[in-house]
Amino acid sequence: MFYARRWQQLLPLLMLLFCLFKPAVTVKHEGFKTCNQSGFCKRNRAFADHATALGSTWTSPYTLASNSVKISDGHVIGMLLKSLGEGVPPIQLPVEITFLESGAVRVTVDELKRRQGDIYYRHGSEARKERYNEAQNWALVAQNKPDPKSRAEASLKETTVKYGPDNRYRAVISHYPFSIDFFRDDQLHVKLNGKGLMNMEHWRPKNDKPQPKEGEGAKEEERPVEEGEDESTWWEETFGGNTDSKPRGPESVGLDITFPGYEHIYGIPGHASSLSLKETKGGSGNYEEPYRLYNSDVFEYEMDSPMTLYGAIPFMQAHRKNSTVGVFWLNAAETWIDIVKQKHSSNPLSLGVGAKTDTETHWFSESGLLDVFVFLGPTPEKVIEEYSDLTGYTQLPQQFAIAYHQCRWNYVTDEDVKDVDKKMDKHRIPYDVVWLDIEYTDGKKYFTWDAHTFPDPLGMQKQLDAHDRKLVEIIDPHIKNEGGYPVVDELKSKSLAVKNKDGNIYEGWCWPGSSHWVDCFNPKALTWWKSLFTYSSFTGTAPNSFVWNDMNEPSVFNGPETTMPKDNIHYGNWEHRDVHNLNGLTFVNATYHALLAREPPAAARRPFVLTRSYFSGSQRLGAMWTGDNQAEWSHLAASIPMLLTQNIAGFPFSGADVGGFFGNPSKELLTRWYQAGAFYPFFRGHAHIDTRRREPYLAGEPYTFIITQALRLRYQLLPAWYTAFHTASVSGAPVLRPHYYVHPSDEAAFGIDDQFYLGSTGLLVKPVVTEGADIVSIYLPPCETYYDYFTYEKHVGTGSTINVPAPLEKIPLLMRAGSIIPRKDRPRRSSGLMRHDPYTLLIVLSPQKFAEGELYTDDGESYDYLDGAFIHRRFSFTDNRLVSGDLSTTSDKDKQNKKTKAYFESMKQVRVEKIIIVGAPKEWEGQSEAKVRETVGTKGEAKVAEVEMTWFAGQGGKADWAVVRDPGMGVGNSWVVEF
Repeated sequence: MFYARRWQQLLPLLMLLFCLFKPAVTVKHEGFKTCNQSGFCKRNRAFADHATALGSTWTSPYTLASNSVKISDGHVIGMLLKSLGEGVPPIQLPVEITFLESGAVRVTVDELKRRQGDIYYRHGSEARKERYNEAQNWALVAQNKPDPKSRAEASLKETTVKYGPDNRYRAVISHYPFSIDFFRDDQLHVKLNGKGLMNMEHWRPKNDKPQPKEGEGAKEEERPVEEGEDESTWWEETFGGNTDSKPRGPESVGLDITFPGYEHIYGIPGHASSLSLKETKGGSGNYEEPYRLYNSDVFEYEMDSPMTLYGAIPFMQAHRKNSTVGVFWLNAAETWIDIVKQKHSSNPLSLGVGAKTDTETHWFSESGLLDVFVFLGPTPEKVIEEYSDLTGYTQLPQQFAIAYHQCRWNYVTDEDVKDVDKKMDKHRIPYDVVWLDIEYTDGKKYFTWDAHTFPDPLGMQKQLDAHDRKLVEIIDPHIKNEGGYPVVDELKSKSLAVKNKDGNIYEGWCWPGSSHWVDCFNPKALTWWKSLFTYSSFTGTAPNSFVWNDMNEPSVFNGPETTMPKDNIHYGNWEHRDVHNLNGLTFVNATYHALLAREPPAAARRPFVLTRSYFSGSQRLGAMWTGDNQAEWSHLAASIPMLLTQNIAGFPFSGADVGGFFGNPSKELLTRWYQAGAFYPFFRGHAHIDTRRREPYLAGEPYTFIITQALRLRYQLLPAWYTAFHTASVSGAPVLRPHYYVHPSDEAAFGIDDQFYLGSTGLLVKPVVTEGADIVSIYLPPCETYYDYFTYEKHVGTGSTINVPAPLEKIPLLMRAGSIIPRKDRPRRSSGLMRHDPYTLLIVLSPQKFAEGELYTDDGESYDYLDGAFIHRRFSFTDNRLVSGDLSTTSDKDKQNKKTKAYFESMKQVRVEKIIIVGAPKEWEGQSEAKVRETVGTKGEAKVAEVEMTWFAGQGGKADWAVVRDPGMGVGNSWVVEF
């Protein structure tokens, strides 16, 4: 018996050592559920199969009681009745349909008995009785103002609501069976419950019936289980040796959402899958499993899979030629989505010609409300903007955050960090941030330093600060359970930790061994968390230090599916099952506000936090990355669609570990990955503790030189990147834009996910992701002109691919004609040292000799831009004139104060030092001057000057081009250059 107990005590430690020192070949599927092993997923799929098998004879059991419908100022409320059969009272489900001013519609269904608390639990559980109704408190920022201009008409059979711009949208709410059809301009675009798969598992008492004696049958008064239902996992569910007590019984919610006429759908990250989502009911090239959203620590995840990863954004778009719609499923519990595409042809003899495709999706979550938003577009920009308006725009990051980050697990001493810093300078490799993984701590206790290996953290940060560089330290949500550690002592004494189902502090295992988890749903925990980050509490940190939140799914090494038991209890007595996908967001939220509180409000700087786990709304708080990828070509290739999906799902500040976290990349792979990473919004090199060191200067020539050139290209284009991030911060527009977003009518290319555009710059990137490749194929839309970024070689699109040379030293990068790209050409050690460098404007003329672009800049760190301390210019070229116009508003200009005046004064000497015109008119040949007319000073004095211009003839298919050297205009002034 002693040995058995001893083995049980050692088992968690052995699991931890296994995670640390024995990497697997690939993900361990047996550690994660399939749909068939997830009780509610299996039940909802069976329900759908049953309904489908019955075909036209199937009728959804949900009815909107006509006499319950009430209409007022953008709201339709009523009572849904779920029929349980003849003679059985129906289940009452309050429904509210809100038509928002933005044009979105919100449909929310609750359960009356649970809402009123008119239920009881077995075993004295303290879990809340209501369905979880607080996801909106974390995910949403908008007030959901109803549209007072909407118009509704009701009859016994249906309620019709006209709403949206000029009442062009129409929702038809059928009462029996309950469904909603959404029309735009009299065309059907979205159907809710059109297939009748709506399913709200209502509360019912558990009848612990004695087993009938031999020869006895069930008593007559015992109601049989509803047809098609499997109650084996209603009250208890076991997986991987862990048992979920499920005190509330079955409570899942499900709904089918159909997109008539739409073949391509996108979104619902994160998955290592294609941008255009696949079907999930089998067949060639399809998946057998639904897409799963259940934030998990998936060790060495596999490619081309609907398997869950670290984050969940339940936002989906459907796109067809010149039309985009979307839905947002607001539910933080474990969620699965099935996808089926049905082709229809009006003429059976047409052999598919003229057929249309309906995409049928089926969503189901384990608990919570049925809460879904519908967006009718009609463009990708509009759908993403409406979603972002609800959940918040990505924060405008500090400029250093979009530069290059150097990381590994782990830099072992403060001298090691300083040595890396010196060697990056020695090799003239630009970078902005060095990162510390968990080994900097004293025994994996956060908010401490290992006194032997990091005896002088402030001295280390002082060296970094000399070149305007930053430090990022990892802080995870698990707090080491060790006596004498003040942080865990306070966590316990203040009762701020997550509890188990019995109401005691939950203990699990993670990197420190025995650990407790801070419950960031608790407002008091947020206040306490802030106190830990003050410079006096977290000694050794400085204003140039920031934070990395990892393992916040949460990852629990000895928990079910490597996470926390679902029957754990959070603040407010909500079960963990209700809030699981929100957990990572709440932790980042706590850290974000803790960093913000380090400085007095007048000196506040934008926080930087990196998170692995996320949900809708996390984009407001920082950056994410795609987790523990591998040093393989397939993972490099997969990073492109993964990041494109993040971008169109409202979370553009995203990246993947350059070089691959696990394993040792070949020098070719490492080089190609840096070239791709130079176009990740979040750009970080990272590696596992067991890998060889791979800082860029260790690659050797020619690799170090080529990697350095890729890094310098990133820094050269930082003005374009920062402008793209500003656009994202005010409109939700993706920083990386897939083809369908930029060319919404180009049907042939809606599935492209290996090339993309950088914001609105017109830069088209096609990273090399295949070993040994020296040519890539780039798709160009019909009748569009592009130029090679480096050589100005001209390409005209025909709606097919072109071959572009891509030797190892070259990034396939094209410029769309009609674009103006701002950049800075002087190489510096860090982005902070570039702040007052002059600009170059790269003008790429269209065949009609037109181009436009924009530039946004501010101090790159503070919130002074909210008070008008920024420069925002629109550049346009037409009729041989380049014009700089002000995009700031009158209200921005009226915000002048001491700080904004100081900012504009600091920018007075920042000028445009070069203008490059690609596709310059041949008529300019021999012309040596251009005329500059600039408005300067507070009184708007006019300044006129003649400046040098040189025209060059293109050779061998390359464009003619011209250069204006040092025209000298202030970047923040209004001016015209006449050619």
